[in-house]
Amino acid sequence: MKKLMMATAMGAATLLSACSAEHGTTQCTTAPEAEWQNQDAFQAQLLAQGYKINEFKVTDGSCYEIYGFDKEENKVEIYFNPVDGSIVKKEMH
Repeated sequence: MKKLMMATAMGAATLLSACSAEHGTTQCTTAPEAEWQNQDAFQAQLLAQGYKINEFKVTDGSCYEIYGFDKEENKVEIYFNPVDGSIVKKEMH
């Protein structure tokens, strides 16, 4: 039963992701905001890792998004999963 629920949840997440991609929105999580990392603490963590943040925002796809520079000084736009901090999408400009 638990495996069936997990498979159903994963299928729904995949479907949501596919629908979002079809409409140009990067989907990072479906978790409630109560489970997200604190925005200020998350930004401080990125700065400590060497990122330079010109703009930080929360997207319609439930992502933390930054515009700025990565540790190697490359100009980037990065979408992070706000729950675990993983990079979902990274574009270098």
